[in-house]
Amino acid sequence: MSFRRVGKAAGMALAALLEISCGQTYRPVVIPVNTTPPNPANFHAVFGISVNSPFSPGSALQIDVSGDTVIGTASMGVNPTHATNLPNNSRIFVASAGSLFSGDADTVTAFSPAAASTTATGLGSPAIFTLPYGSLPVFLNTSSSSSMFVANYGTNSVTSLNLNAGFPGLSGVVGTHPVALAETSDGQNLYVANQGSNTVTDISPTDMSTLATIPVGNTPAWAVARPDGLRIYVITQGDGLLYTIRTDTNAVVSSQSVGGAGANFVLYDKSRNRLYVTNPSAASVYVFDATTDPPTPLGSASGALSIAAPPIPAGTTPCISATCSYSPVMPVSVAALPDGSRFYVASYVTAAAGSPCPDPSVTAAGCVIPQVTVFDAGSLKVKTTVFPLLPTKVATSGFAVAPVAFCAPVFPYTPASARFRMSAAAAEDGSRAYSSICDGGSVAIINTTTSTLSTGSNTPDTLVFDLPAPFSAGPAQSNGEPPPQNPVFLLTGQ
Repeated sequence: MSFRRVGKAAGMALAALLEISCGQTYRPVVIPVNTTPPNPANFHAVFGISVNSPFSPGSALQIDVSGDTVIGTASMGVNPTHATNLPNNSRIFVASAGSLFSGDADTVTAFSPAAASTTATGLGSPAIFTLPYGSLPVFLNTSSSSSMFVANYGTNSVTSLNLNAGFPGLSGVVGTHPVALAETSDGQNLYVANQGSNTVTDISPTDMSTLATIPVGNTPAWAVARPDGLRIYVITQGDGLLYTIRTDTNAVVSSQSVGGAGANFVLYDKSRNRLYVTNPSAASVYVFDATTDPPTPLGSASGALSIAAPPIPAGTTPCISATCSYSPVMPVSVAALPDGSRFYVASYVTAAAGSPCPDPSVTAAGCVIPQVTVFDAGSLKVKTTVFPLLPTKVATSGFAVAPVAFCAPVFPYTPASARFRMSAAAAEDGSRAYSSICDGGSVAIINTTTSTLSTGSNTPDTLVFDLPAPFSAGPAQSNGEPPPQNPVFLLTGQ
């Protein structure tokens, strides 16, 4: 048979096949369409640490920002107190004051973040640095990727962790009960806020020797360094003052009121070069321009922005026939979006003694009602308030939780209680804000962006849902399940 005939026959066969295929039988193809697709942002993470029941290891978890999922958990020693990451985000460090319970160890646990994935890939294998018994580590800080510094509340010292050798290195003696650290960006000075001796110690990160001891007000509680390393800002909880310290001379530039006794936290917002200070006793957050000496109050003569309790969400409450009374709003933590557009203040109120809880699903005395107040950073006006627990409880009335004794902060701070009843953080890409709820055993996720889709939610600053903390070793609840652990701190990853 000639090549021409073969080609002709093949062509006829192909035509017949096409005609058969063009009948009235169709094969439907289903293309799924999500009402609101996942956030397409690059991979980012937020980390949380939680405390277990006494003598049981706490945990760390990693949240995938775009997927709103937990993609890794691991045990982090007994009684985790604080966490931080290296500047290059290659490892996360968690301090655990385990010797608070006789026989348990004081440790710092380091782990690598889970790989970029929306599914659970797990945290990297942890490395454990064991500190002398009784150290009670409560704070971590560093400005380099080769060392980590630990404030030891129990032994009045600061320890340098040798990350290359894998064991604790030198220790320096500081004031009584160090509770916060701030290292300058050039790595030449490490400032230690000493709660018990009302001082700030400047030590050399190289040999841990003391360079200066700076007297400050009553009960220093937190410290931050300006990104250029030229100023350190310290707040004192006992008298509510904000101190500005020059790092070249260690001179106190100024001290300013931040509402009197009770100030507990200060955040440096790099996007706007601002300081945000929370004072739960004054029911206010204080805002300062940090480009001046002293920092300039914004929004009012003192920089105070009052936070009021918004109306309790609609629903049947036990307060129709009885008067409900509450504590003032207690702001305890702040997170600012990287673009400088908004900041989020985590706060709560508690039912007063003898008052019923307005949430009928909570019968315990002194119930806790958490809230997150969203401020426009430009106008310093309140945009909205989010009740983190609302969708997770029964019907429309669930917005409170029973108090947990460990979660109630004490003054002065000790590692026997949570430093933060609520802790706030913002994702690196600004698409989410987060708030941990110690009493509620969960982390609230708040969507900060506006969707461009015609379906789904188009409203920013709304609650996505709450992620539960890992189960604890505590006694079973009424539903037969163990209770969740108590989240005590949130940390923004890359």
